[in-house]
Amino acid sequence: MPKVGNNLSSQVLEIQNEIFLIDCGEGTQLGLRKNKIKFSRIKCIFISHLHGDHYFGLIGLISTFSLLNRSADLHIYGPLGLKDLILNQIKASGSWTKYRLIFHILSSVKSETIFISEYIEVSTIPLSHRIYTNGFLFKEINLPRKINPEALKDLNVNVAYANKLKQGFNVTNDNGDLIENSLVTFNGLNPKSYAYCSDTEYDESIVKLITGCDAIYHESTFLEKHQLLSKATKHSTAKQAGMIARLSNVKLLILGHYSSRYDNIDDFKLEAETEFNPVILSEDSKIIEI
Repeated sequence: MPKVGNNLSSQVLEIQNEIFLIDCGEGTQLGLRKNKIKFSRIKCIFISHLHGDHYFGLIGLISTFSLLNRSADLHIYGPLGLKDLILNQIKASGSWTKYRLIFHILSSVKSETIFISEYIEVSTIPLSHRIYTNGFLFKEINLPRKINPEALKDLNVNVAYANKLKQGFNVTNDNGDLIENSLVTFNGLNPKSYAYCSDTEYDESIVKLITGCDAIYHESTFLEKHQLLSKATKHSTAKQAGMIARLSNVKLLILGHYSSRYDNIDDFKLEAETEFNPVILSEDSKIIEI
């Protein structure tokens, strides 16, 4: 439940100059304003499941977009039922949007690719919770190669071909010779990946999907002393989140979704660190660079 200094689930992920909103709990748009996130940059919203703390802020955000005279399409990825819930609220209030709402309904119990652009791919991570739930795996793909300016000069290649070279193509130099891409470029940055594992009980089946990720967010609603509660509610403990991170050989574990019964969230970090390091605690407005 919400409390002072601890808002409900929502994350902003910036990757390759694109912004994605992951879950949209009550108060999300206030958090966006507080952190000076431009609403117009949000083109896609991913909703993990239909428990209120993960989507009750969505209708308010959609309404605010209308008040801001948004014209760009908004893509919403979420489980069966989300579209009807949102459209019924819009219909009841007569607040039809002037921009298109495009719903992408998720129902598969197997991982599937749901979004792909030039440099980004998003796929689902099926999770085990009380209702149908997905996490989301964000991966950089097809990252541009780096230009070797000295090699361009030595091989008499016109700089006008730079964009083509970054995309991996071979080009012809000013002498009419075909120049292989590898002779005038370096490998680009290593592609990064981020896994958002929303509400879920301990489930090792997700390991194969998130192995080697640069960072994962894994819910840690309870501490190990309340493991029976975690099992009954199909949530995870901090220790179990650490176990998943260790088994997945990831580089960074981010914890969150702490039960309001606990006063000191540092205990979650200490518990997860018995299984895995490094561990970071997610907190309101916290910026984490991967």
